[in-house]
Amino acid sequence: MEANTPSTGRLPAAFLTPGSSSFMDFLGEHSPDLLPGNRPLPPIQGAIEAPHGTTIVAATFPGGVVLAGDRRATMGNVIAQRDIEKVFPADEYSAVGIAGTAGLAVEMVKLFQLELEHFEKVEGAQLSLEGKANRLSTMIRGNLGMAMQGLAVVPLFAGWDVDREKGRIFSYDVTGGRSEEHGFASTGSGSVFARGALKKLYRDDFTENQAATAVVQALYDAADDDSATGGPDLARRIYPIVTVITDEGFKKLTEAEISEIARAVHERRFEQPDGPRAALL
Repeated sequence: MEANTPSTGRLPAAFLTPGSSSFMDFLGEHSPDLLPGNRPLPPIQGAIEAPHGTTIVAATFPGGVVLAGDRRATMGNVIAQRDIEKVFPADEYSAVGIAGTAGLAVEMVKLFQLELEHFEKVEGAQLSLEGKANRLSTMIRGNLGMAMQGLAVVPLFAGWDVDREKGRIFSYDVTGGRSEEHGFASTGSGSVFARGALKKLYRDDFTENQAATAVVQALYDAADDDSATGGPDLARRIYPIVTVITDEGFKKLTEAEISEIARAVHERRFEQPDGPRAALL
């Protein structure tokens, strides 16, 4: 997409032409080479070594939804980064947690944020939560070529549904297939352990603080059995990222708030190393 010369001071004609409210469609029409999925990769053999984000968990409560992630990124058997951020606001009432190839995942999130902002500016209204989930599905499907070469991105999407007045969670597969999860969900390498923990801990009458504590417990259990998931690092003061979305919008818990939860969980584990016990009946 060529810009006009500085002397004109005008935007290119493409920006002034009526069209789709989707930024992805706009980019695909005028500069398709800028879309991540359209970038050619050189011929390769074997797996590509790139930093990968790991475990993301989410849980709903009567007033909203909590979305959280650990802080470790791995590259093969090596810890590539100890304090990566994997949970981002998508807009005022939704958030995305990323698992998979870290660089592509962060780029996808930024493009998704721009997609939602572009729609709101063009249409003068926000997409429904269902619509946002569908747009993210389309973006994941556009990355299928790279996913087949080992550069997969598998996010978890959560938000406050303004129309239904409740928190909702959506999970995806590498082809862009979308599923709504009820109560709780997880994705990433430690997801099977985190989901198992939430399966025993979850209650539908959680308070916000209880939901936040439950997802930290689930991440702790994931780190206990999955080497790619990082638990709370008290010595370095590296704690999980925990976000909450309610009818008041998106908020990220402060370091002091997360530290209090993480330290309480850690202290309790000295007495119960395997975590809280669920009743048999």
